[in-house]
Amino acid sequence: MARNDLKGKVVLIAGGAKNLGGLLSRDFASKGAKVAIHYNSESTKADAEKTLEDITNAGGEAFLYQADLTDVKNITKLFDATIEKFGGVDIAINTVGKVLKKPFVDTTEEEYDSMSDINAKVAYFFIQEAGKKLNENGKINTIVTSLLAAFTGYYSTYAGAKAPVEHFTRAASKEFGSRGISVTAVAPGPMDTSFFYGQESDDAVAYHKQASDLGGLTDIKDIAPLVEFLVTDGWWITGQTIFANGGYTTR
Repeated sequence: MARNDLKGKVVLIAGGAKNLGGLLSRDFASKGAKVAIHYNSESTKADAEKTLEDITNAGGEAFLYQADLTDVKNITKLFDATIEKFGGVDIAINTVGKVLKKPFVDTTEEEYDSMSDINAKVAYFFIQEAGKKLNENGKINTIVTSLLAAFTGYYSTYAGAKAPVEHFTRAASKEFGSRGISVTAVAPGPMDTSFFYGQESDDAVAYHKQASDLGGLTDIKDIAPLVEFLVTDGWWITGQTIFANGGYTTR
C-alpha cells in the first residue's frame, strides 16, 4: 500500500471542528479516511456538527467527540473512543490552541496557567497518548506558531507555551521512531481565521498582512496540504518543526 493511500486509515483530529482542523477533517474524509473529530465545548458544537454533516453527505465516515483536553483523562478517553469506534488510530493531529496578546506585566497567573494548559500540557499528553495507542507506522503532527521564530512582545504566554512542543516533538520522534512513527510540528504564520482576529487591532492586522514576503495572512488551504503530506508521503521528515508562513519569519 502506498504511504499516501488514506483509504480506511483512521485519523484523529483534536480541534477538528472548524478553521484548519475542520478543513483537515473534510480533506482526510474525502480521501477515504475515517475521522474522529474532537471539539472542546458547546461553543464549537455547531461547527463540529456542520463538519460532520459535510463529511457524511459526501459519503465519508466520521464521528464527534466533545471533551476538555486540559483534563488529561479526557485525552485517554478520546483515543479509546476512537479505537472502539474504528478499531485503531493511524494518524493523530493536534490543532488545539489558545492565543493571548497582552503585555508581560499585565498577564495574570490565571491567564498563564490557562495558556500553559491548553498550548503545552494538552500537546504533551496528546503526543504521549498517541505514542501509547497509535498503530505501527503511525504519524503524529501538532500545530504550533511561527511566533516561535519571532522577536516580539505581547505574546509571551502564547509563544512561550507553544515553544516546548518543539522539544516534545524531538523527544517523541526519538522514542517512537523504532515503531515507524514520525512526529512533526507545523508553525503557520498568522492565519486568516477567527482564531487570529479576536486578538488584533486593525493596525496590527494590516501589519501582519504586509509582513509576509508572499503577501497577506496565511491561508488554511496552504497549511492543510503540508500537514497531509507530513503524515503520508512526508513521513521521512520527523522531529522537525516546519515553518510555513509565506516568508513572515524564520530562524
